[in-house]
Amino acid sequence: MATTEAEDPLANLRQAITAEVLPIPTTTADATKATDAEPNLAKATHLQFNHNDQHRSFPLSTPTRFLSNGNPVDLRSVFLAYQNKNTAIPDYLAATQKLNEELSAPGGLGGRVQNLVFIEKLDLIQWLEGQSDESENVKPLAGEAAVAAAQAGGAADIASGNVGGIATVPSAGAAARGPKQADPRLVEIYNGERRLGDSNSILRGIKPTDFSHVRKHAEAFLSRTRPRPSGPTVPASSSSAPNPALVSNLKKPVTRPGRRIEPIILLSPSASSLLRMSNIKSFLVDGLYVPPDSSSASANLLHITRLLPSIDPNRPLRFIIVDGTEQFKPDYWDRVVAVFTTGQTWQFKSYKWTQPAELFSHALGIYVGWRGEDVPGVVKGWGRGVVAAQIDKWSGAQGTSMRWRDREVVEGLWGAIEEGMRARGWGKDGPR
Repeated sequence: MATTEAEDPLANLRQAITAEVLPIPTTTADATKATDAEPNLAKATHLQFNHNDQHRSFPLSTPTRFLSNGNPVDLRSVFLAYQNKNTAIPDYLAATQKLNEELSAPGGLGGRVQNLVFIEKLDLIQWLEGQSDESENVKPLAGEAAVAAAQAGGAADIASGNVGGIATVPSAGAAARGPKQADPRLVEIYNGERRLGDSNSILRGIKPTDFSHVRKHAEAFLSRTRPRPSGPTVPASSSSAPNPALVSNLKKPVTRPGRRIEPIILLSPSASSLLRMSNIKSFLVDGLYVPPDSSSASANLLHITRLLPSIDPNRPLRFIIVDGTEQFKPDYWDRVVAVFTTGQTWQFKSYKWTQPAELFSHALGIYVGWRGEDVPGVVKGWGRGVVAAQIDKWSGAQGTSMRWRDREVVEGLWGAIEEGMRARGWGKDGPR
């Protein structure tokens, strides 16, 4: 494994993206002609970097420090994921399958690229673009690991009392007179002292330890031990907040410093839904409804930010919006805070909670329909765990100039989401 950033392909890729000088796929390790460039990753053998007035080349088959299920992901798979950072998951899967077919075809380079699940892909893109300096999926460089091990070992020695104290620097006169004999009484006092370590030495132990697995076990444990109401809850009532005595006894999921758990909002994949991936951002962020655009492919994962004063008055929360759960892991369900629905129960067949009454006791249900039309009876039957909102019908002749009431509806929905999150124990760093 590379010991410095200059020798590491993943670090070079991050630096190139930050410098906005993307690397070039080539058919040779020493590309000198324009014909050496090959944009097709099925034919390219190397990735050449030209940022910071440096020219480096790495084979696309090189394993990187990015791990998926504990296994290194090769540079070709990493670069393909970055090239498809803004594409929908079906398009990304199709690109992966096509590249694998071309690699395994007669005369191909051989090998396979790896498909990253959307959370791994999102984590990789954020780290490569410098949005995050830490990633639980990126293994530290060998040099960084050695430094961390040395620091942890020194801290452990302090905690155990093997070493410690403050070393003094003798003056020139004292050095000339030779070593000074310690006062026997002081020596006796020092021997009776208890050496204390700092928080790092106590928490880290004698070697660097990856505690990411503890978070997964803790989240699974908390999801089982959280009290579940017998029916739909009222998210806007402060009286439904968890018992403080119970919450204080539950351990908080382990998170990395500076990184917060991002709540998830699920959209209905139904074609009859008024809100789809193409227009949900305009609705929730700008307070403006526009018809969904079905003529062009839209991303199936979006990010929006919203300040929820009762949860964190200083920092906006970043929400993940998706319309499918195919790539969900079990612990993602604890992060779902709202589910948009059209009243069609087939939407919930792939969910962790397939029954509406149970689903909407864990997350707020939201139904959005046209103003003047009746709310479907099935939605009313789901109880107060579902909030129904109505917006003015779209008129192409009026456009957006007369849609001033959309903002009022959106603010009401955000208020319901905020109340529901607070009632279910969400704090500044995520669910308690």
